Amino acid sequence: SLNKMNFITRLSVLHLRKGKMQQRHQSSRRPAAPLGSRILTDPAKVFEHNMWDHMQWSQEEEESAKQKAAENSLVKVQWEEQDKYEREAKILPEKKRKELKTKEISSEETKRNSISSFSQKNEMLEEGEKYWKKNDKGDSTYAEGYIYDKNHTKSFTDNPQGQNCGEEVGRLESFRGSNATYRILEVGCGAGNSVFPILKVLCSTPGTFLYCCDFASGAVELVKSHSSYNSAWCSAFVHDVCDDALPYPFPDETLDVILLVFVLSTIHPDRMQGVVNRLAKLLKPGGMLLFRDYGRYDTAQLRFKKGHCLSENFYVRGDGTRVYFFTKDEVWNLFSLAGLTEVQNLVDRRLQVNRKKKVKMQRVWIQSKFQKPLMLPLNNPEETTK
Repeated sequence: SLNKMNFITRLSVLHLRKGKMQQRHQSSRRPAAPLGSRILTDPAKVFEHNMWDHMQWSQEEEESAKQKAAENSLVKVQWEEQDKYEREAKILPEKKRKELKTKEISSEETKRNSISSFSQKNEMLEEGEKYWKKNDKGDSTYAEGYIYDKNHTKSFTDNPQGQNCGEEVGRLESFRGSNATYRILEVGCGAGNSVFPILKVLCSTPGTFLYCCDFASGAVELVKSHSSYNSAWCSAFVHDVCDDALPYPFPDETLDVILLVFVLSTIHPDRMQGVVNRLAKLLKPGGMLLFRDYGRYDTAQLRFKKGHCLSENFYVRGDGTRVYFFTKDEVWNLFSLAGLTEVQNLVDRRLQVNRKKKVKMQRVWIQSKFQKPLMLPLNNPEETTK
């Protein structure tokens, strides 16, 4: 339906507003989308902006980065300490976890904090519009019989289809959001920096539902206590994605989109495949998993001192959180082994600068989209011959 298609479009507009006043430099040699179009063509102007897109590393820069990573990996964290970090794995820094239990973040403050992390996610969500166009037949059982007022409360209409349907809805609804026709899950929602901008669009888009989860109960509590949170189209819950025995609050093959952004890097490499496999099962056939995380030789990796390396390209920060730095081939292997098909898998290299201190930092991220294949029709000749 038009409302559903507009949902993703409006998310993209929110991102574009942030950068509409910024000057753009196009380059015919590098793609303008989806990873930005501010190209550094004159090195003398490097400190005119905070970030430059599509940076190409020289062989010398590549070798220097490899050497720095090799040097800071020479001294590994002792096995006893590594076991401790695994047992007491923390997605949020301890200081932040304590803040979440005692501090109420205002709506305006959350909005300010949300800009950077949400802008990285909503540009990937544009793929959802294509999925909607292909799969939506215009029916929205979630919207049937309901209207949404300015306070985002749900009520029955006088529509005959909506009359006396309260008992029917209660009987059929086996899980939260079961009546929605388009469902999104954000893994590792934190304090809701991306949740609330998404909800702002969702509240006027019947047929959609957002699930969001986090390892930290304090983070989830903060999301649920926020004034913009509404259980009519959102369900926040505590979940450890590494716990295979812990069920999700909805069945497999339920989700249209999964956001996995700067989460997988916090998990031990030996457990990553299991996490991805489990998430892949949650997707509907044709559903999309959107991934963004740290890339190999990012400035954050090169800045680690000796003694912080847990294993190859896997480190522990001073606050106890862990971080892995991916190559796009590793990402491809993880999702392909989970049965997903590559739609996009890119290395996002940018130059971040501190104009005041005249410092340059090479940032590297991996941004990917992987799709669950559509099921073969029952009358497919190949299927019947098996």
